[in-house]
Amino acid sequence: FSNSLRRCNNRPVASGQIVYSISEETSPGTTVGNLAKDLDLKVQDLEHRGFQIADGPYKRYFDLNVKTGVLHVRDRLDRDGLCGRSAKCPLELEAIVTSPLNMYRFEINILDENDNAPIFPSSHIVFNVSELAFPGERFSLPTADDADVGSNSVKSYKLSPNEHFSLDVQGGAESASAELVLQKALDREKQPVVQLTLTALDGGKPARSGTTKILVHVIDVNDNIPVFSKALYKAQIRENVPRGFPVISVQATDLDEGLNGEILYSFVSTNKVSDIKHFSIDGVTGEITVTGDVDHETNAALEIRVQAKDRGQNPRAAFSKVLIEILDVNDNVPEIAVTSLVNVVREDAPVGTMVGLITVKDADAGPNGAVELKLAEAVPFKIENTYKNKYSLAVGGRLDREKTAEFNISISATDGGTPPLTSTSVITVHISDVNDNAPRFPEPVMNVYVKENGQVGAVIYTIAASDLDAEENAKISYSLIDNNHKSAVNINAATGEILALQAFNFEETKTFQFQVQAKDSGLPPLSSNATVKVFVLDENDNSPVILPPYSEQSSVVSENVPYSAEAGYFVAKIRAVDADSGYNALLSYHISEPRGNSLFRIGTSSGEIRTKRRMSDNDLKTHPLVILVSDHGEPARSATVSIEVAVVEHTGDLQTQFRHVPLKEDSFSDLNLYLLVALVSVSAVFLLSLVSLIAVKCYRTNSNFSKYSAPVITSHPDGTWSYSKSTQQYDVCFSSDTLKSDVVVFPAPFPPVDAELISINGGDTFNRTQTLPNKEKVRTFCSDRKNMLIQNFMVSTNPKKVGTRPFSPLCGISPSSYNTQQTSRDQGDQFLKFRNRNALPFLFNTGL
Repeated sequence: FSNSLRRCNNRPVASGQIVYSISEETSPGTTVGNLAKDLDLKVQDLEHRGFQIADGPYKRYFDLNVKTGVLHVRDRLDRDGLCGRSAKCPLELEAIVTSPLNMYRFEINILDENDNAPIFPSSHIVFNVSELAFPGERFSLPTADDADVGSNSVKSYKLSPNEHFSLDVQGGAESASAELVLQKALDREKQPVVQLTLTALDGGKPARSGTTKILVHVIDVNDNIPVFSKALYKAQIRENVPRGFPVISVQATDLDEGLNGEILYSFVSTNKVSDIKHFSIDGVTGEITVTGDVDHETNAALEIRVQAKDRGQNPRAAFSKVLIEILDVNDNVPEIAVTSLVNVVREDAPVGTMVGLITVKDADAGPNGAVELKLAEAVPFKIENTYKNKYSLAVGGRLDREKTAEFNISISATDGGTPPLTSTSVITVHISDVNDNAPRFPEPVMNVYVKENGQVGAVIYTIAASDLDAEENAKISYSLIDNNHKSAVNINAATGEILALQAFNFEETKTFQFQVQAKDSGLPPLSSNATVKVFVLDENDNSPVILPPYSEQSSVVSENVPYSAEAGYFVAKIRAVDADSGYNALLSYHISEPRGNSLFRIGTSSGEIRTKRRMSDNDLKTHPLVILVSDHGEPARSATVSIEVAVVEHTGDLQTQFRHVPLKEDSFSDLNLYLLVALVSVSAVFLLSLVSLIAVKCYRTNSNFSKYSAPVITSHPDGTWSYSKSTQQYDVCFSSDTLKSDVVVFPAPFPPVDAELISINGGDTFNRTQTLPNKEKVRTFCSDRKNMLIQNFMVSTNPKKVGTRPFSPLCGISPSSYNTQQTSRDQGDQFLKFRNRNALPFLFNTGL
């Protein structure tokens, strides 16, 4: 900046006033001038004389240094705020000193700087000019304002380059003005708005400028028709879309504006009203939406004409076409129709036999209408395609009516849509029967158990054969074939009941068999055979028979006992036989009279009569005894024998009175020969088995051999043998019957022999307590051994009748006499048995 000091001696100034000049916006601290020097004041006197600036409106802008007398700028100087638009801006101030008091006036002139740019009243100026305006028309423009003055104020204007307008500037003393002039006609459709920039320039150096935007809106005239963006619109929608679904939006443009450019859309009515009844168009946006049910199967494509019309006073319109393609949706389920069906098929029908014709339809198109037909489950049928949507149902495998008599064939048709749709149809096919199954018996061999002495004509068994076929093919008739017992049984052809033609006798016939044939009524008939084995069960129809020498009726046999006889003295042995078998032949001996006899006892199984104690002087000399022999049948049968026992003083008087029994002198028969051969053979087998066992034992190791002791075979007075070892024991039983003998060998894994067998010296008493039943059937076997497991088979010595028969105990085992394992009659235990009324018992097998 520059300042000038005008002194009184330079030019005349009233009252010697000092004037300083300084530019605005000078920084604080800038030196204005040395006021003390200009006022001819001594610097050393300034401080004690109180040199200062007097109070006033401009004091705050300046500061005076009392030590140097220099005047400084204190605050920002804004000429525009202090003096406004005045051409000059002087600030008058006063300085005061004391001793003596004196006041000095001085002036500071604020010089203008070009620090303000021209400013327009508005940032933009808007003009509305009709597109029909003629060239040469003028439009007044507002002037710009510049806070600076003089040469720094607005001096000129200029307009941005354009083809339609020019600027006319008129200059003035203080500022210039301008007008906008139309040079070329306007076209709103080409340029609806003309944007211009007006710039105002001041005279400063450098010059500052201000700008404003000029917007010229071209007022429209309805001189244009609407134009569609496309001459043909295409759209695709799926059928069955919901109402309100947008299809497509058509768009037309009108270069006009306002009402002249506002377009309304509508459908143009045609002869095909059905094409547009399911659609609507928004008059403002041109959006076409679905308003009804759209079905591809009804219309696959639709053509709609659309009109666009503006809203001018003389509206103008344009037209376009919209082609809507309806896409197929898999909304139709395949339909299955059976055109021909054979309801009944023979079970022997060959593979490929046609059962029915099937037609499949699907109203959808493309993959949605492509249908695959198949069986829903595994059945002996198959589906074959004959032509397009025609199929045939045929036999595809072996049919068996007996397994499945009726087929409910489920056929499913599935189209190729996404997701696929499936329909199912059920075809019922009945399988007719063919006689391909023979009657079947429950078992190839049937066992029938018949009691002897049964009623003639009674049904002993009913055979029920089954045939898997149906109706006549399953109607069965029964007959006997290869029947050697026509006089014994017959069969009812319709019911299969086997009738007894006679009463059976177990003692004569124990078992016989015959064949039964079951034949169906098919063509040709089929049949099968079964064997029926009849076992005659024994009934207690025979009473016990006392054997000689005590068997003579109405006679009393006398036996003598010495007075010195000890307890257990053997008096006599009663023997009896029973023609029956099993329990019916199981005999027991009892003293029936006199009751309560305390001198004699009888073995219940052996029939031996022994003394119970020594004789006394009070005992009678003669003791009549009545022995009762009874079996265990239901009801029980019995026989009695009378014995008179006499007590003699000397043993030399002991004489048993035997009656002479005449013997029938028979010649040596063939039966006796057969029996002799059998006995010799069995004895040889027994001896060979015994030797083999001993040999095997000898070859065992020392450790194994040490487990066993030498076998001991013991003979007992009651006719039984026992084979015993340290770890095992075998007992052999002979009945006392001379007419028939039973031989049984069984192992005895029980306590030693002497703890189980009847004591010979002690009579029929047991060393171990044992409870015998009173009324139940008792099967006491030989020495009343408990828990005997019978292991052999019963064999008849009759060479013409060798076979098995139901269990028949020989000496008997009581199932209720023991607390351990019982041997039941129904378990089917078998014995090896020799029967010969004139032969002695013989040992057959030891089980070793």
